[in-house]
Amino acid sequence: MKNNANNQPFLICGNEAIGEAAVQAGCRAYFGYPITPQNELTAYMARRMGEEGRVFIQSESELAAISMVFGAAAVGERAMTSSSSPGISLKQEGISYLAGCRLPAVIVNMSRGGPGLGNIGPAQADYFQSTRGGGHGDYRTPVLAGASVQELADLTFLAFDLADRYRTPVLILGDGILGQMMEPVVIARPDPARTPEKDWTLTGARGRPPRCVKSLYLGPGELEAHNRKLQETYREISDREVRSEAYMTDDADLVLVAFGITARICREVVSRLREEGLPVGLFRPITLWPFPEKSIRDLSRKVKKLLSVEMNFGQMVDDVRLAAEGNCPVEFFGHGGGEILTGEAITEAVRDRIPR
Repeated sequence: MKNNANNQPFLICGNEAIGEAAVQAGCRAYFGYPITPQNELTAYMARRMGEEGRVFIQSESELAAISMVFGAAAVGERAMTSSSSPGISLKQEGISYLAGCRLPAVIVNMSRGGPGLGNIGPAQADYFQSTRGGGHGDYRTPVLAGASVQELADLTFLAFDLADRYRTPVLILGDGILGQMMEPVVIARPDPARTPEKDWTLTGARGRPPRCVKSLYLGPGELEAHNRKLQETYREISDREVRSEAYMTDDADLVLVAFGITARICREVVSRLREEGLPVGLFRPITLWPFPEKSIRDLSRKVKKLLSVEMNFGQMVDDVRLAAEGNCPVEFFGHGGGEILTGEAITEAVRDRIPR
């Protein structure tokens, strides 16, 4: 697909939707290494980047791929890489360098079961890694979690814009189901992709003073000053870029908190239980960082219980408890190992926990 001028929906999988959205967002360079369940994205970019006369390299390793992203970002190009859980682990040092050097980049993680090689099934066990930076040092990365193929495409446009706006790597977090499922999608950016003026890029002095992109600061107080500048950026992101969705929470006694594909299943569960007259609702964080703390805190003052539902053994639930500040009980339901949670299992868990 080269364009979609008439905004007509077409059938495409999540991995490919991210790829096409990246192309339309002005991605100039993609560097990747194969790993299931995100291989469709690498294969799609191999074709589309060539059609557009842009750079595609299948690197020799994940370490090489993230280093190439660093190089492309340093000269001002919109750059992207993708992988799955263990591959993202290998990229963490490079992501820390990107954050330390204030370089914009987009990283996609279609997560799979773990730890270790695990399996190729869908999981949400990379939440800690994604929302806590993942690598060394005091840094954070915005994390965007969609619940449909259309939303993955929409969030890809947003990821490139946020990366350039705040000079930071941005992570798109999906899973094996979202990456490989197919849905009708419209992928068309409303405006032509425009990158902001970048007065820090390494493009050669050409009569101007030289520039330097670095994360090494050895002078007294230099690293402290640099880190304070990073923290100011993170505070600005936290103030301006929180995104979430609430569904039937106004009169709910119990609210499910879930993200990604799990939230999509939970939404159906809520709809069915509402038909039975049970007062349940759903709150879905779209930005996992910055986490929608205020919205959950406000919600915790109105409801009788929050239930964090995750495809892991309990990770986001920590953030939900911190945000709730003890205003109501916060419980957890989930499992890991690369298997999706069923609507039946979630329904049973809700029935067991609904306040009477």
